Amino acid sequence: MAIAAEARPAVGPMVPLPFRVTKRRRELADTWTLELEPVGGERVLPAPGQFTMLYAFGIGEVPISVSGDVSGPLVHTVRAVGAVSRAICAAEPGAVLGVRGPFGNAWPVEEAVGSDVVVVAGGIGLAPLRPAVYAVLGRRAEYGDVALLYGSRTPTDLLYGTELGRLRGRFDLHVDVTVDAAESGWHGKVGVVPKLIDGAHFDPGSAVAFVCGPEIMMHFAARALLERGVPSERIYVSMERNMQCGLGHCGHCQLGPTLICRDGPVYRYDELERLMAVHEL
Repeated sequence: MAIAAEARPAVGPMVPLPFRVTKRRRELADTWTLELEPVGGERVLPAPGQFTMLYAFGIGEVPISVSGDVSGPLVHTVRAVGAVSRAICAAEPGAVLGVRGPFGNAWPVEEAVGSDVVVVAGGIGLAPLRPAVYAVLGRRAEYGDVALLYGSRTPTDLLYGTELGRLRGRFDLHVDVTVDAAESGWHGKVGVVPKLIDGAHFDPGSAVAFVCGPEIMMHFAARALLERGVPSERIYVSMERNMQCGLGHCGHCQLGPTLICRDGPVYRYDELERLMAVHEL
C-alpha cells in the first residue's frame, strides 16, 4: 500500500516562505525590478497597494510594495538604500529570497468603478501605483477619464521609462510627465508633480485620486486636488514607515493613532490630513 505524502506543516505569518528570483531588470542606477516565483507551494496573490516583507537570508527583511500585475508573478521594484535592500537588488535569477505577506490594505480600485481616476506619482512612488494602473486599464471600459501624472527629480530618475512611452501612446489614457530639473536633451515639462494636476482632464466632483511619493509631494498633491474640487474623502495616499512585523504587533510604523502595516498603507486623505501637516511627525 502506498504511503500518503506527509502534509506540509502550516507556518505562521512571521515565517518567510522561499521564493526564487526568475527575472531581474535594472530600472535606474540604484533600482531593480525582481520577479519572484514560489519554491513549491502556491503563488502570493496580493491586491494592488499591498506590500510584502522581503527577506534576504542572513541579512534581514524590509517592507516592499508589490509593483506588478497582481495576477502574474510576484513583482517588486526595489531601491538599494541599505544593507538589506542592496542584497535584494543584487539577487540574480536563481537566488532564493524570503517572502512574508501580503500585508496591508489596497487601492480602492473596485470602489472607483464608474468614476474618473487620477493617479499622481512621485519618484519611486510610481511602483506601488503600478498594480492599480494595470487593474484600471485591464477593465478600462468600467472607468471614466483616467490620468497618470508622474514626476521625478531628473529625466534619468524616471521609473519604467519604456513602459511610460507605451502608455503615452494609448488614446484612452492621459499621461503627463515632469521633472524637477532638466538635463541636456530633455524636451518635456519642468516643475513639481502637483503642478500637473491643474491641467489634467477629469471631473473633480466624481474623480478618485491615488497618490504616492515622498510625503511632502503627497501633501502638496492633495492640496492641489482639493483646489480642483476633489473631495478629501476621494483622495487616497500610500504611507511609508519603518515596518518590521507587518502585523501591527511591534509598533515601529506608528503614525499618530494608526499603525501603517495594519491600518494602511493606503489611507483616505481626510483621515491623515491633520497628521501630514505636522512637520517631521
